[in-house]
Amino acid sequence: CRTGHGFFGEYYSHMRVPEDVGCSCGEEYQTRSHIIRDCDLHTAARQKLTDSLTDMTDKTIFGTNEGIIALSEFIKESGAFEKTERLEPEPQET
Repeated sequence: CRTGHGFFGEYYSHMRVPEDVGCSCGEEYQTRSHIIRDCDLHTAARQKLTDSLTDMTDKTIFGTNEGIIALSEFIKESGAFEKTERLEPEPQET
C-alpha cells in the first residue's frame, strides 16, 4: 500500500494487469486514496485512521510513525489490500 503496489485497480491499470480496476463498492476506478479515505466498504476500519490522525493527507499517513501505525491497523482490520478483499459482514436475518 505504501509503495503503491498491490491488489487494487490503480495498480492494475498502471502495470497493465488484466484485472478489474473497479472497486467492490461500485466505484468505477479503485485508487489507493479511495480505499483509505472514501470506500464505504471500509468505514468501520477507517475509524483506526481517523481516531489516530488529525490530518488524513498522504504525507501524514505514509510519512509519519503515527500514520504508518494507523494505516497498518486499518489494513489489518479491513483486509482492503488483500487479493480477496474482506468486506464488512452484512447483518444476519433472525
